[in-house]
Amino acid sequence: MSESVETSNWPLPPQGVRFITAPLLRRDLSQHPVAAGCYPLALGFYPEAVGHRMHRPAPEDHLLLYCRAGQGWVQTDEGRLQIGGGDLVLLPKGRAHAYGADPDSPWTLYWVHFAGTLCDVLLQPLGRGPRWRIGVLPRLLAEFDALLGVRRQGLSLPHFIHAALQLQTLLASLAVLPVRAQLKSGRSLDVQAVQAVMRAHLHGALNLDQLAAQFNLSRFHFAKTYRDLTGQAPIQAFIQLKMAHACRLLDEGGQAVRQVAEQLGYEDVYYFSRLFRQVVGMAPSHYRALHRG
Repeated sequence: MSESVETSNWPLPPQGVRFITAPLLRRDLSQHPVAAGCYPLALGFYPEAVGHRMHRPAPEDHLLLYCRAGQGWVQTDEGRLQIGGGDLVLLPKGRAHAYGADPDSPWTLYWVHFAGTLCDVLLQPLGRGPRWRIGVLPRLLAEFDALLGVRRQGLSLPHFIHAALQLQTLLASLAVLPVRAQLKSGRSLDVQAVQAVMRAHLHGALNLDQLAAQFNLSRFHFAKTYRDLTGQAPIQAFIQLKMAHACRLLDEGGQAVRQVAEQLGYEDVYYFSRLFRQVVGMAPSHYRALHRG
């Protein structure tokens, strides 16, 4: 294995956790067909990390930080960011960075260094970052705690393969966590709130101007911000929600395709069928036939 792991020498308190995956395990993980895509190199939990500070000029691994409480800072080549409770930070390999706890209100921090052949694929849906203000989410805290549990299993390859899969699941889940963007105007855009408006209009029409007006944004800024946060255009997302609802109606049976189209606000059943095929990959009638058996 070529990856070297550089962790801080911050004095670990009794409640803290810090451990490095043994080099032989790291080698085995890098060669295992299931784990090689993404596996942990080092993990930890620092409660109220007074004096915690780190500088990494040439990191050979990716680093994920999740601040549970308190405050800290991260410095990259793009500037300095203030970090608070509920902030997630991704520091990719090869890019110099520094970070540390606030002296007056030091952060409580989960962290994991990781590597693997699929890391770039798993991280791509997150976008640029390096900070996402996702809030303190019990589900994500539980996933970090479960990942840290591997330290109690000894140097067991099967348990570390399990940890690699837990890490891959954690990273994949970040792409669907609630996201909110703070705009220069002082307004914010909450993806969950946007999708709630979309769901409220599943039985009718909704255009980009109407969506933007709901959040007091221009058409351009609304569409750009939503795409930056989710990777797709808002109307594309709306159509996907409508087609998912169409699938549920077809799964339940009893209604003709024309009736399903009408329930979703489409007077032209052929237009509805064309949209359904584009999103689902088959005609509504063929989709329904899959569930008769």
